Amino acid sequence: MLAFPHSIRIYVALAPVDMRKQYDGLWTPAQEQLQEDPKQGAVFCFTNRERTRLKLLYWDGTGVWVLAKRLEQGRFSWPEPSEAKPKLSLTPEALALLIGGVELRRGSLKAWYER
Repeated sequence: MLAFPHSIRIYVALAPVDMRKQYDGLWTPAQEQLQEDPKQGAVFCFTNRERTRLKLLYWDGTGVWVLAKRLEQGRFSWPEPSEAKPKLSLTPEALALLIGGVELRRGSLKAWYER
């Protein structure tokens, strides 16, 4: 289980990203698509088109972290992308729910294989 301080900002990229990307490859969409500076200490959350993989990008002041999760079955419940809104801002608690399988819109938990 990941635990971030309540004061940290978390941005979820609504558009899918190529999961072959690592540090620099995720840094660029954080700056250009989400219009945020990763060195300001926020966590950036990305997923692939199939919603089966997730990566977090985080600058801790001394270096860059990339955390990854791959589901063995099912999909993450992910907000739909829109041109007007490229990102969603979440609290650490909401990110934990999203990673844990809760559909944020409905507030319900579904088993991974039901999605």
